[in-house]
Parts: sequence; structure tokens; C-alpha cells
Amino acid sequence: MAKLKTNSGAKKRFTLTGSGKIKRKHAYHSHILTKKTKKRKRNLDHFAIIEKADVNRVKEMLVL
Repeated sequence: MAKLKTNSGAKKRFTLTGSGKIKRKHAYHSHILTKKTKKRKRNLDHFAIIEKADVNRVKEMLVL
């Protein structure tokens, strides 16, 4: 059987933490930043952890 390929879009967007959780970046932090408040931009800057409902789907794309 052939090797499974990692989804190239997913490998650019998700990273694994040391404890095995999957990190993602927040959306809406790449452009049109002038109308967004400092607080909103600061909160979008942090990484978030993938929701439990999406973990299996993301792991499948990352071939984990």
C-alpha cells in the first residue's frame, strides 16, 4: 500500500505541542487591521488549541 500524503494546507496551518495537542492561529489577523482595536488584535495574536470535535479530522489530514 502506498504511503499517505499529508494535506499540504494543513501542515502550513497546524503544529503539535509537546503534550500532543494541536495548535492553530486565529483568523482575521492578516489584513485590514486599522479598524480593529488594539485589544482585539492582541487577542488574535495568541495561538489557540483545536477543539475536541475537530481533532480527529485534523490528525487525519496531518497523517498522525
